[in-house]
Amino acid sequence: MKAPRVTLEQWRTLQAVVDHGGFAQAAEALHRSQSSISYTVARMQEQLGIPLLEIEGRKAVLTESGAALLRRSRHLVAQASQLEMLASEMDQGWEAEVRLVVDAAYPTDRLASALHAFMPQSRGCRVQLREEVLSGVEERLHDGSADLAISGLSIAGYLPQQLNAVQFVAVAHPNHPLHQLQRTLTHDDLATHLQVVIRDSGERQPRDTGWLGAEQRWTVASLGTAARLVSRGLGFAWLPEHEISRYLENEQLKPLPLEQGAQRSAYLFLYANKERPVGPATRILADLIIEHSMTDH
Repeated sequence: MKAPRVTLEQWRTLQAVVDHGGFAQAAEALHRSQSSISYTVARMQEQLGIPLLEIEGRKAVLTESGAALLRRSRHLVAQASQLEMLASEMDQGWEAEVRLVVDAAYPTDRLASALHAFMPQSRGCRVQLREEVLSGVEERLHDGSADLAISGLSIAGYLPQQLNAVQFVAVAHPNHPLHQLQRTLTHDDLATHLQVVIRDSGERQPRDTGWLGAEQRWTVASLGTAARLVSRGLGFAWLPEHEISRYLENEQLKPLPLEQGAQRSAYLFLYANKERPVGPATRILADLIIEHSMTDH
């Protein structure tokens, strides 16, 4: 790729001539001589090979080509300024990126609200979001690939911030044989039917949290897949209430009338990487996650 022939400073000079209404005014605004401004614009036109300004009476106005290039140059100059500002922020400890790992059971609406509030405060900081299940979150925290982590597990050696609970509901399709019993169900009733469970994404010590030891078990990779399977009559499962609200409203899923454990409250916790100092962007995002976990949206 050829190096640009026109510098950012030249584009800034042309912008000043247009914005301030002439060469003399631009020279005053930029604290330069008028001859220097005139030479810069003339040199630009020579380098680009097209006229950018033309004289009408005693005033310099943009040509059609000059107007098109000037519009594009404003984005270029703004991006360069943002890049320099980001470098300055990094020099002061502001992170270029925050790596956030979230248990798939955490409500997407709460997370989206926190990220939406973070955007205007991010100063160009990127967010790398990754979903895991159960011990997968813990492993990402231990291997250093997470700056912040939301998990339903108690992770030894870390001080967590408790977030609001997530409600899990035992459900099956309304026509499932368990509902046809038309009575309160026991765990023995469940044990003879297919249970759909979510695969732990961890590799070192995966867990079977929530599995009853049913004779048949189907393991799937995501909550969404589990909800779709169960809503089609394939087994039963404990699923987050926020994940299945649409299925409940459409009567594609129905809560199982268990004598106990029909609903489970599971608190989730926010952890920070203890191997590195928490930077200002990470701290802001953590505070917003805590704030937006307190209400459902």
